[in-house]
Amino acid sequence: MTIQHPKPTACLALADGTVFYGRGFGATGETVAELCFNTAMTGYQEIMTDPSYAGQVVTFTFPHIGNVGVTPEDDETAEPVAAGMVVKWDPTAPSNWRASEDLVAWLTRRGRICIGGVDTRRLTRAIRQQGAPHVALAHDPEGNFDIAALVAKARAWPGLVGLDLAREVTCAQSYRWDEMRWAWPDGYTRQTAPLHKVVAIDYGAKRNILRCLASAGCDVTVLPATATAEDVLALNPDGVFLSNGPGDPAATGEYAVPMIRAVLEADLPVFGICLGHQMLALALGAQTVKMNHGHHGANHPVKDTETGKVEITSMNHGFAVDSQTLPKGVIETHVSLFDGSNCGIRMADKPVFSVQHHPEASPGPQDSFYLFERFAASMAARKAPA
Repeated sequence: MTIQHPKPTACLALADGTVFYGRGFGATGETVAELCFNTAMTGYQEIMTDPSYAGQVVTFTFPHIGNVGVTPEDDETAEPVAAGMVVKWDPTAPSNWRASEDLVAWLTRRGRICIGGVDTRRLTRAIRQQGAPHVALAHDPEGNFDIAALVAKARAWPGLVGLDLAREVTCAQSYRWDEMRWAWPDGYTRQTAPLHKVVAIDYGAKRNILRCLASAGCDVTVLPATATAEDVLALNPDGVFLSNGPGDPAATGEYAVPMIRAVLEADLPVFGICLGHQMLALALGAQTVKMNHGHHGANHPVKDTETGKVEITSMNHGFAVDSQTLPKGVIETHVSLFDGSNCGIRMADKPVFSVQHHPEASPGPQDSFYLFERFAASMAARKAPA
């Protein structure tokens, strides 16, 4: 008896002509993006809604995707931002008391194109060896694909270098934030007695970063990525926070760097994370570079060069600060133990610092939460009487 193999309903075409076939789920259609892989064992919903993934399709190396379903409480922004999802096994049914919806239904409703049944080990090795490729991901329930056209679209996509995506994911107008970190049994609670007034620049801010600021005693006002120094200083903040975000930092820096330099002249404490770290480095005179495949996961060891402590961190970035370009007076504070790339800086004479990794976790370990407390302490010290 002849075994009938089901026709593939999705395919992933790489710019080099390699094609992976599988089973489609989520929305139908096509999308073109950069392909990366994420090694986190939890937090697929947070990853898909992280604005830093704009312009990227995410390959999950962990096979159990969908097992805890989704809940609105875990969204990092209002809508999924990652262009698509690649997994080894088809998403499983949810089995978690917090789940309010099935992952596949959520992805379909949110317009995300996904593929399952892919050899993600092989795909991940290809990304590590050859760099993050440009890809076209297609889902057609009838299994009809024009492979040559998909490969051509992947090759024609310009890529992330030179691309300013912060404008696309930033907030449209300013808003206040007072929700604190989730804690059992109350869930999310409100900050009712803030000690410090913070302006957060939204280059693609994750909600859990804002929650961590609120939990550290901050009254947070969020401004769009294009905010000027006049906009920031008019709010008379005690400190300024620079958020994470997607795209090429050099492109975003065209309008962000002048604002940051003016804030630095005002001698305010400044704290940056991810793209915010890169923006600060550019403002101080350093340069950024595109990485081969970036860092995406929740198990990245980072060493504090000043204390010798090693923290396990969550990371998501495809560009890095070139430590060889750091100017005098800027100290490298953290490095990746995977490849030695820069993961943190501070000014020698001002309460200004930033990190490449994500101390808010979500998903990931919380080893680095102290950085939010350090930011709060720097604002308290500035306000203390001489």
